[in-house]
Amino acid sequence: MMTESEFNDLIDQTFATLEYALDEVAEDLDYEASGGVLTVTFENGTSMVFSRQPPTRQLWLAARSGGFHFAYDEAAGDWRNTRDDTLFQPFVVAQMREQAGVDFAWS
Repeated sequence: MMTESEFNDLIDQTFATLEYALDEVAEDLDYEASGGVLTVTFENGTSMVFSRQPPTRQLWLAARSGGFHFAYDEAAGDWRNTRDDTLFQPFVVAQMREQAGVDFAWS
């Protein structure tokens, strides 16, 4: 099990990469990071909320399609959905397209 410090470093890195990629999106959207939570608000009025969960060492995502929990998979170098094993990065791309028609790509 990773330490809380390692977990927080991973979350910080994930959020920084996500924010950088959001800056490159052509569609109009806003995002705000505060207190371990990154909220992305889309032009259609919906939002996605990414939050760190230190007690469980998970990254949680609340989207229009539901709530999802991701645990870090060191071998994959990405977070993995605890429900269906999908990887975080492609999952986020699909969710943004489905929820808001946003063409999102990780850098």
